[in-house]
Amino acid sequence: MFFFINQKGPLTDGILRISGSVKACGALKEKLNSGEKVNLDDESVFVIASVLKDFFQNIQDSIFSSDLYDKWLAVIVQGNEEEKMTAVQRLLDQMPKANVVLLQYLFGVLHNIEQHSAFNQMTAYNLSVCTAAGILWSSILCRPRIKIELRKKISLVQFLIENCFKIFGDYIPSLLEESSMITKMNCDDSEKASGTVNNLMAFGRNSEPGRSHG
Repeated sequence: MFFFINQKGPLTDGILRISGSVKACGALKEKLNSGEKVNLDDESVFVIASVLKDFFQNIQDSIFSSDLYDKWLAVIVQGNEEEKMTAVQRLLDQMPKANVVLLQYLFGVLHNIEQHSAFNQMTAYNLSVCTAAGILWSSILCRPRIKIELRKKISLVQFLIENCFKIFGDYIPSLLEESSMITKMNCDDSEKASGTVNNLMAFGRNSEPGRSHG
């Protein structure tokens, strides 16, 4: 799913801002959860992006690890860019490897979309507004300063998008390109192609059912 969005998203106006059809999203999620063969080329990129956002929103304990939530928010108030970078790397070192790998792919895609913002209208700030609340949240549902925290989330995600290569490595574009080529090769075999998608969805298979995060 990352690879399809990485290919089509940069040239799609409003990608990750415009939601896919609720019915189409539900149908795609049902296929993925059941292990049914899926050809993503038959799906709207808006539907695929919406399903991917839903996947991240429902990862148990948050892709950023909810126990580190307050520390992530503290990153953005560090004095300068170098101090922010150091704080981010320190937090990434405390996270499960699987989470870090997913973040590499996610921010690689977001950065690629941002690089084409003149066409798709999705700057780093716009992307962060559309994604921050769904990927960075606390397990404590009632928090007194939710609006202030939301602004910090948006600023943090924007910082991560703009500094993607410095944080996650400048090899990210080649990683996405190589993975995309593998996906294309496998698309001749629909069972393999659906397996690629299911491997992604399996990460959150034990996550809690639909929930909203502020």
